[in-house]
Amino acid sequence: MAELDRAREQIAEFPEAWAPYVSRTRRYLMRRFPFSVVYRKQGQKIQVIAVAHHRRRPGYWKRRLRA
Repeated sequence: MAELDRAREQIAEFPEAWAPYVSRTRRYLMRRFPFSVVYRKQGQKIQVIAVAHHRRRPGYWKRRLRA
């Protein structure tokens, strides 16, 4: 949970710091775990799309982008 909290804090402070990813999202790679936080900036808000495992069901979260 501490790693996820750190990711949330880093993304909130520097939302443009991570490279563009899929469909106008960005991806924060966690340091100690094989997970990424996939998010997008919408105006002043940050929307977390997924906390996705790097190898399990890759891309499962892409259908969430339509919502």
